[in-house]
Amino acid sequence: MASLNSILVSFILVLLFSSSCSALSDTTPEKFYQCICKNSDFSDPFSKAFFTPNTDPFNTVLNSTAQNLRCLIPSVPKPELIFTPMAESHVQAAVICAKQLNLQLRVRSGGHDYEGLSYISVMESPFVIVDLSKLREIDVNIEENSAWTQAGATVGEVYYRISEKSKTHGFPAGLCTSLGIGGHITGGAYGSMMRKFGLGADNVIDARIINANGTILDRQSMGEDLFWAIRGGGGASFGVILSWKLKLVTVPSVVTVFTVPKTLEDDATKILYKWEQVADKIDDDLFMRVVINVVERKDKKGERTVQTAYNSLFLGTADRLLQIMNESFPELGLTEKDCTEMSWIESILYIAGFPTKTPPEVLLQGKSTFKNYFKAKSDFVREPIPETGLEGIWKRLLEENSPLMIWNPYGGMMANISESETPFPHRKGVIFKIQYLTLWNEPDQELATKHVDWIRRLYNYMTSYASMFPREAYVNYRDLDLGMNKNGNSNSSFVQASVWGNKYFKNNFNRLVQIKTRVDPENFFKFEQSIPTLSLTKKRRGKKINH
Repeated sequence: MASLNSILVSFILVLLFSSSCSALSDTTPEKFYQCICKNSDFSDPFSKAFFTPNTDPFNTVLNSTAQNLRCLIPSVPKPELIFTPMAESHVQAAVICAKQLNLQLRVRSGGHDYEGLSYISVMESPFVIVDLSKLREIDVNIEENSAWTQAGATVGEVYYRISEKSKTHGFPAGLCTSLGIGGHITGGAYGSMMRKFGLGADNVIDARIINANGTILDRQSMGEDLFWAIRGGGGASFGVILSWKLKLVTVPSVVTVFTVPKTLEDDATKILYKWEQVADKIDDDLFMRVVINVVERKDKKGERTVQTAYNSLFLGTADRLLQIMNESFPELGLTEKDCTEMSWIESILYIAGFPTKTPPEVLLQGKSTFKNYFKAKSDFVREPIPETGLEGIWKRLLEENSPLMIWNPYGGMMANISESETPFPHRKGVIFKIQYLTLWNEPDQELATKHVDWIRRLYNYMTSYASMFPREAYVNYRDLDLGMNKNGNSNSSFVQASVWGNKYFKNNFNRLVQIKTRVDPENFFKFEQSIPTLSLTKKRRGKKINH
């Protein structure tokens, strides 16, 4: 039962938040609330949209979409306030008020940021969260092959709404259905149709965004530079994404999926080495990723082995898939009984890991199938890793309790799009991308340190096999090990930011900095890995910003 003091505090806050915008006290939440009231239409009681640490629902709302439990432990700083706007004008007001009150703004659409930067801050400054979970309208227009979707909708909801209108339309975005579409596309948004159609960011034709002045802009009013930057330049550096206009793609009425596991005892090393030779060159309709983990051996109880599982979507029928596999990758030994034909929307559930026969309506719940304590890293591979290198990986995986690697194939359309077409530069020449994960179940700091140390050692081992100059990384797998802005002061951290910025964006980083300097010169939208601005000193010396 709540204490008498907490009940009284909650009651007082409700009274304050339900009253007019006058006569509020001097705390940050109340100042923010008063400012919101003055700057937006508040016909609905805003008390239902404000959550402070003093109120019971605060932790429930904070934890609601957070994926990485490592970011929710008591020692991690918490926001002064969580605001769940119900209209675009409320988001505008939040930007204006955070700026007036000198508060950091963290914007959360799906909560999948790997370092939790959409809902935590390590900058030692007061911050508020604007949670877009109530802004999730989706308008699908099959005649125009397009869909407008608000930022708070999940990719699963988007997929479902498209499939409601057409069985032969889809959108090439993420494999995890609880991703918030707002932040997902800002990093690129890869998925199981990327080899056929490119990234989600490659298939966006318009957007609505709130800039640092609190102005709502669409593609025409924001200009092509800013529209370029937000489609792959990382979330939250340039403004608040309100909605995207997606270009729909045509999918077959029947697609085929399969998952074929191979352990070390099944010659997994040689098979994976062959996969490296063909994964980016095989038919563009086939996405064949490899999920690598450690399992118990079937033939020797109590001993562990490495398992490689080939988890795939093919945009076509099983007979054509088998023909392609027999010609290009017979080593896997794919058979007819391994293949299952289904609709595209059913394949979404399959790839996301839902149990067989789960109804597609589950996608409307927007719930994650994954919540854990974890640390992740990423690499891009441009030359096949030799069998000796793979054996070194196996040795290290067997040292860890719950390791996970996911190898995603590139090639196809990904190789046909220029590195500078969007800020996402990992295109031609990439064979596959690696996602590294280590997971644990307890909030113990010593345990966390042990697992994080392990994944860093594995990452160091992979140095000679990963891309070089720079060693590339995927911005949607945010990794603070790559570097951080010094207390968010980008005027003094451009050189520091270049270290992680070049890994995420390669040569596109400099253009992102130029655009950031022009559209947000005061660096309002800042966080630990936000795109920095060029310093005022440099600009005064005559450094020209090219648009």
